[in-house]
Amino acid sequence: MQEKLKKINSKPIGIFDSGFGGLTVMAAVTKLMPKENLIYFGDTAHVPYGTKSKKIVTDFATKISKFLVKNDVKMIVIACNTASAFSLDYLNKIIKVPIIGVIKAGSVMAAKITNNKKIGVIGTEGTVKSNAYEKEIKKYDSKVKCFSKACPLFVPLVEEGWCSGKITEDIIKVYTKDLLNKNIDTIILGCTHYPLLKKTIRKVIGSKISIVDSASAVAAQVKEILEGKNMLKTTGKGNYQFFVSDSPEKFKAIGNKFLGDKILKVSKVEIN
Repeated sequence: MQEKLKKINSKPIGIFDSGFGGLTVMAAVTKLMPKENLIYFGDTAHVPYGTKSKKIVTDFATKISKFLVKNDVKMIVIACNTASAFSLDYLNKIIKVPIIGVIKAGSVMAAKITNNKKIGVIGTEGTVKSNAYEKEIKKYDSKVKCFSKACPLFVPLVEEGWCSGKITEDIIKVYTKDLLNKNIDTIILGCTHYPLLKKTIRKVIGSKISIVDSASAVAAQVKEILEGKNMLKTTGKGNYQFFVSDSPEKFKAIGNKFLGDKILKVSKVEIN
């Protein structure tokens, strides 16, 4: 029995995103649970998800989830806000391992820390149109007012490594101007790519507004679930595998800037 439990606990956690933005979630998971084995899938052939339909995104997310299950994961984290908004409910019905998204954790955190109950949400077009954050925040505190803004250029900026500089600052100013005029005191980075712009966003919006990114909150949720199911890996060192649907060398080069050179090998696979 003990040996069987140890074998289950050693199974990897699967994490997927449309690109490498989800590495911010992976980094938080490795920091909190360094002994866990992880498999990361970046759907780089189809990035960004935020401009695509619910049907298309759900199709991608389903194929990736099935790929991760074939690789014997014990849990799946959707490290993509658009896929979380569009696909989580459906995937929970068809995937036999625990599966969570990033929206709930960030929503709860933002609702807890806001003082004036005015929260801004920046995300992809798909996430913003879904109203997923507003729905989750209202569950926690119905008095909170949410103001959302789609920022379609942010993901391409991050994917190209343009996380700072005047051009990036100017784009952030354009997108956040309306939100700042709403007197928000908290802003949610509603896309896992956006934490890579966090320093530049902070520079643009100033020091008085709280910035919430879901990565650390999601990592805590993963740990809580695995502890509850007695599935935490408590011995040895974590092993990491990386898969993408396109451009493995580019993923490795840019991804290592944000994951501390932990990406040694990236395999390209087609999801069918």
